Amino acid sequence: MVCLSVPNMNKVLLFNPRSDEKKYRVPNSILQIAAAIDDKYEWVIVDGNREKNPWKTIKSHLDTGDFKYVGFTVMPGPQLSQAIPLTKTIHQEYPDVYMIWGGYFASNQYKSVLDSGWVDFAINGPGDNAFPALLAALDNDAEKSSEEIHAVRNLIFKNNGEFVKTAKEDLLDYNTLPRLNYDKLDSHYSMDKYLGKTYLGEKTLAYHSSFGCPFTCSFCAVVPIYNARWKGLKAENVYRDVKYVKDKWGADAIEFHDNNFFVSEKRTVEFSKLVMDDNMIWWGEGRIDTIDKYKDESLALMRKAGCKMIFFGAETGNDEVLKKMDKGGTQSAAQILEFAARMKKFDIIPEYSFVLGTPADTEKEVMDQIDFDIDFIRQVKEVNPDTEIIIYIYSPVPTEGSEMFDSVLDSGFRFPEHLEDWLKADWENFDLRKNPLTPWLTAEMIDKIQHFETVLNAAYPTVSDIRMSGSQRKLISSMAKFRYKNKVYKYPYELKALQQIWNYRQPEIQGF
Repeated sequence: MVCLSVPNMNKVLLFNPRSDEKKYRVPNSILQIAAAIDDKYEWVIVDGNREKNPWKTIKSHLDTGDFKYVGFTVMPGPQLSQAIPLTKTIHQEYPDVYMIWGGYFASNQYKSVLDSGWVDFAINGPGDNAFPALLAALDNDAEKSSEEIHAVRNLIFKNNGEFVKTAKEDLLDYNTLPRLNYDKLDSHYSMDKYLGKTYLGEKTLAYHSSFGCPFTCSFCAVVPIYNARWKGLKAENVYRDVKYVKDKWGADAIEFHDNNFFVSEKRTVEFSKLVMDDNMIWWGEGRIDTIDKYKDESLALMRKAGCKMIFFGAETGNDEVLKKMDKGGTQSAAQILEFAARMKKFDIIPEYSFVLGTPADTEKEVMDQIDFDIDFIRQVKEVNPDTEIIIYIYSPVPTEGSEMFDSVLDSGFRFPEHLEDWLKADWENFDLRKNPLTPWLTAEMIDKIQHFETVLNAAYPTVSDIRMSGSQRKLISSMAKFRYKNKVYKYPYELKALQQIWNYRQPEIQGF
C-alpha cells in the first residue's frame, strides 16, 4: 500500500488480485498505472498476493470516503477468484465509486464484464494514457464528461445499453513513460519478498520491457489488444532498471514477462553486453523463426551474459495447422526440430509449448492430430533431450475474424455470458488451458493428452522444479522410461501419485 501527498484530489485505489498462493511477483501492470497518475492523483496499491484479507484493507480505504476511483488489473484464471466477488461487493457497498478494469480479461471478455453492472469501464490495451484521461474526464461536469469519455482511446463502456469501443491508440514510446517507482512500492510491500527464489536464481525479478507482439496467432490473447504491434524499451533503459533493483535489493535473476522479448536482435545483443558482468541469469519469451535468424555470435553472447532458457511457442509439428493458427512468420515443423538442435550447441534450454486439441471437421481428424503432435514432441526430445516441453489443451481466444475462431463458433462453443460464471471450477481450468470445455474434444482425447503429459513429465522432469532432489528425479524417470519407450501412456497412476506426493511443479501453470 503506497501513498502520495497530492492535496484536494479524488483518490485512486489500485488492486492487484491474487494470482499465486505462495509466489509473489512485482505487480508491474498496476505499478505502471500508478506511475501514469503519479503527479495527478493520490493513490494506494493493494496487492492481493501480499494481503491475508485484501477486502479488509480495501474497505479501510474506501470507508474514508476519499476514494472516487478503483482500478483492477485482471488476467484470466486465478485472479478472477478475487476480482469478481470484490468488484461486486465494492459496487454494492460503495455505489458512488467508479470501477475500472484493465488487463487481458477485461479487454477480451468485456461483454460479460460490463454487462455485470459492477464495472463502469474497461481499459482496452495499455492504460498509460487512457486511465489518467478517463479520470480527468470523470472529474468534469456531466455534459462535458460524456464528450471527453468518448474521446478517450483504448476504452470500452456501455452507453444507453450499447457497447462503445473507442479508437485504439498507437503504441506509446516506452522510453518516454514514467519509470516504475520500486521505492514507493517497497515502503509498504517489501521488495525483498517480490524477489523470490526460482530455478534462475535466489532473488528473481519479474520485469516487463516491451508492449505487444508483431504477430497474429489466432490462439493468443495478446492479438486482439495489440493488433500485431510491438514497442520496447531501449536496452540501456532495461539495464538501468534491472541494475537499480540488483544494487538496492540484490536481484540476481530476471524473468522477462514480455509477450515477445526477442523481437529485436540488436536490442537483445545490446542488453547482453550491458549485463555481461553482473552475474544475472535470465529468461524470456520469443519466437523460433525470429531467434533462428540471430547470428551464432549473438546466441553465444546471450548465453555468456546469463540467458539460460527461452520460452518458445512451437504449437504443433503440422505445417497446415500452423497456418490455420495464423502463426505468421516462417515457422515450420522442420525449423522447430532444427532450432532445438541449434540451441543445444549454445547451452540455452529451449522451452517449447505445444497446443494440442485444435478444432477439426471430424473427431477422427482431431484425434489424429493429437497423435501426430505426441509423436512430434518425441522427435523434439530425440533431437535435444534437454528441451523443456509445455503442453496446453487448445482454449479459444476471441480473435474476431480468424479462421480458427470462426471454426470454434461454428462448433457451438460459447464463452460465459455472466461474469460470475467464470468463477466455476471448469472455467478456471479453461483459463489455465487444462480443461477447455470445447465441444470437439471428447473425454478420451483429454485423457490421452493428459496421460502422455504425465509420462513425459516423469520421464523428463522439468529442470525448473528446484524442490525435486536428484534421487527423486532418478526414481520417477526410471519408472517412466519403460512407458515412454514403449508408448504406453494409459492410466499412469503410479507416476501421477508420485508427482502429487512430491507436489511436482508444472511450469505451464505455476511458472518457475
